[in-house]
Order: sequence, then structure tokens, then C-alpha cells
Amino acid sequence: MDESFNIVKALKNPIYITITILLVLLSVSMLFAHGPKSHEGNEFTALQAAKKGITLYDRLVESGKLAESWEKDLKEIEVSLRQRGNDQFVVKFRRSKGDPQTVYIFFNEKGEYNGSNFTGD
Repeated sequence: MDESFNIVKALKNPIYITITILLVLLSVSMLFAHGPKSHEGNEFTALQAAKKGITLYDRLVESGKLAESWEKDLKEIEVSLRQRGNDQFVVKFRRSKGDPQTVYIFFNEKGEYNGSNFTGD
């Protein structure tokens, strides 16, 4: 008696058919599965907003659009997500003295520059 595997006999066996179908279904579902990020993979994070905000802030100080005192008296940097219709990251720079005391830099959810506020309001 030949004990080798025979595909024709296996296809007639319901157990083999069920196992084959399950394997095919599992492999197909794994192909289409993905994590929580978008398909583009361009999710902008608070850390990226902080880095971009600091880079822009440095350029503003170097160009003279912000006084040099902003660099010497910088007290804190805060990043928050403002959700009003369109999400935007707000990078807040606060200094210990001077007027205004706060400067805001805004980025949209894609990380594009969305404006600044130098009045502190």
C-alpha cells in the first residue's frame, strides 16, 4: 500500500478542503490588513511639530523678525493640538519677560506651515 500524498484523494476529503479554504482566507485577509495609520504614511506628530516650530523660531530670531531677547529669555515651549474644524498643531513659545510674552506658530495636520501670531493673543 502506497502511503504517499495524493492530491486527488486529498481534494475529495472534506477535512483537507476545509483546511485549504481556511488557509486561503487567512492569507488573503493578511494581505489587506494594515495598522491604524493612513495609507499615505504621512501622519504629522506633536514631536514633528515641535521640531519644525523650533526651526522656524530660530530663523525668525536670526532674521530679526523676533528680537534677540526671545532667544535669551525663552522660558518654555509647548505643543498642543487645536481641533476646530481643521486640526492644527500650535507651537507656543513663552519667554520670562518682555511684551508680548508669547509667540504662536501653527501647522496643519499635514505639517504645513499655517501661520504665526507675534502679538501673543
